[in-house]
Amino acid sequence: MDINVQELKEKISNGSELVLIDVREPYEHDEFNLGGTLIPLGEVTRIFEEFEDKKTEEVIVYCRSGNRSGMAQQLMKQAGFENVRNLLGGVLAWQENFGS
Repeated sequence: MDINVQELKEKISNGSELVLIDVREPYEHDEFNLGGTLIPLGEVTRIFEEFEDKKTEEVIVYCRSGNRSGMAQQLMKQAGFENVRNLLGGVLAWQENFGS
């Protein structure tokens, strides 16, 4: 199941404990960051190791538009992550709705 920017904004505003992963490239992360841990899509197998203990928790992945994070979501599901959510529209949708 995916998540939209309004739902994510609520979770952040409410102080919900989130596992937030940014699968963009470092230069993109430096330009604008939602607070996620940077693990570029090309290094997605690092997620499997670094977040092994989070396989049953809600994990939210995001990128610029939602495409790369959609790929990461599928790979993570195949690796046994049970509740991986892709941020629909990615950072572009966030900035469109809430600014930068």
